Amino acid sequence: MDVAWVAPAAVAAVLASWASSELVWRPRAITRELGAQGVGGPGYKFLAGNLGEIKQLRAASADAVLAIGSHDLVPIVQPHLHKWIPLHGRTFLYWFGARPTLCVADVNMVQQVLSDRNGLYPKNTVIPHIARLLGNGLVLTNGDEWKRHRKVVHPAFDMDKLKMMTETISDSAGSIMSEWKAKADKGEGEAEIELSSQFEELTADVISRTAFGGSHKEGKQVCLAQRDLQFLAFSAVYNVVQIPALGYLPTEKNLKIRKLDKEVRGILADIIKSRLTTNDTKSYGCDLLGLMLEACMPQEHGHDPLLSMDEIIDECKTFFFAGHDTSSHMLTWTTFLLSIHPEWQQKLREEVMRECGSAVPTADMLNKLKLLNMFLLETLRLYNPVSVIQRKAGSDLEIGGIKVPQGTVLTIPIATIHRDKEVWGEDANEFKPLRFENGVTRASKHPNAFLSFSSGPRSCIGKNFAMIEAKIVIVMIIQRFSCSLSPKYVHAPMDVITLRPKFGLPMILNSLDMQRHD
Repeated sequence: MDVAWVAPAAVAAVLASWASSELVWRPRAITRELGAQGVGGPGYKFLAGNLGEIKQLRAASADAVLAIGSHDLVPIVQPHLHKWIPLHGRTFLYWFGARPTLCVADVNMVQQVLSDRNGLYPKNTVIPHIARLLGNGLVLTNGDEWKRHRKVVHPAFDMDKLKMMTETISDSAGSIMSEWKAKADKGEGEAEIELSSQFEELTADVISRTAFGGSHKEGKQVCLAQRDLQFLAFSAVYNVVQIPALGYLPTEKNLKIRKLDKEVRGILADIIKSRLTTNDTKSYGCDLLGLMLEACMPQEHGHDPLLSMDEIIDECKTFFFAGHDTSSHMLTWTTFLLSIHPEWQQKLREEVMRECGSAVPTADMLNKLKLLNMFLLETLRLYNPVSVIQRKAGSDLEIGGIKVPQGTVLTIPIATIHRDKEVWGEDANEFKPLRFENGVTRASKHPNAFLSFSSGPRSCIGKNFAMIEAKIVIVMIIQRFSCSLSPKYVHAPMDVITLRPKFGLPMILNSLDMQRHD
């Protein structure tokens, strides 16, 4: 035998054995094991799993448009779940390539997964492009590594620290609203403005200033690069062939993603190094980066840095994605709902004038805005920026009486659960902020059915920051403008990791100053 053929033949034999095991026999065994427990599903297809059907369903719904008053967006953003849940129930098995994926849309099972404190259900991080986007920070780390990251990041989100940031948020909001006012004045008190992009700009400015203070201009460059990275990363999510190694091949898309990631990391590294070299007062600043560095690098306290430079950069990437992208869409959908519910717009304006008058809102004022809080929670229920979250089974374990094999991805479809009539009542698809009148835990038939910030020990650390920012911006809009939807608006929610209006949010703003003068 020619020795030159031995090594390739051995490699081919190993690959064939792996393919037979992972792409044929394992899927069959898992399907049989779960089927015996009454868990069905659409069935596994070699290599692609159910990705082919998912892509077809998404393509078929890509041009769908909803009536303005309809909030039933699941058929558009989660068409596969919309089809499969009625067929297979709230818990069923489907296949993301060769990865077994369990849909967990039963609230009791969701609570079991999210309330776990023993690390049984770690974050799912198998898509490398998503990891590049979010950074391997607090959102994606697990176990002791997560505890180490949380120890550094948590002090930055202390409520007293967040209250200090209200002035920064209101300054950013005031600047952009002055521009809107100038446009309205030119139009005899009225202006049509595309608010979705405006909110992206506003939240980019807010997170840049609150995270990086004096380096906020460089921070906004990060936001722009991250936005491009987001669309590229999402485009790889539904690739029919799901092999993580493919994310590292030198394809045109992969090269673009690496270039953007390198650009982002370079900007963040320069900001951090500059902060460290100019620190001569043993204080790194009161912004999020400064507070994080303070917790991370107190060598004078007698221990090594808790996070490396690369890990700090990852946390900064997480700040940007969570603090910029999700917040901008939360504001977009809140303003959309304000415009189509003028009765609520008037109720909120009365509350704002009673508690805040025309003053810049303070943290104490915000706490008194009960109706606004309910309005924001109902907005998040129907238009949560993140429509699905995932965990995985860290070992063979039991969920809700079902034995699940190690490595199974657990998909928790927030958009679907938030519209479950058995949980929220027959009016689950309707916009009714008063359902939150007695708090989040009493808004539905299950105390843990509201999942906009997840729940349990891994719930969103930035929840209070997001709510404070949204309240300040909405208060300042209500103080200055009445808003109505432009006839140009097309109601087509679109999911690109986060939920956004496909064609933006053109809004007609009327200056209240002009109306008062009239």
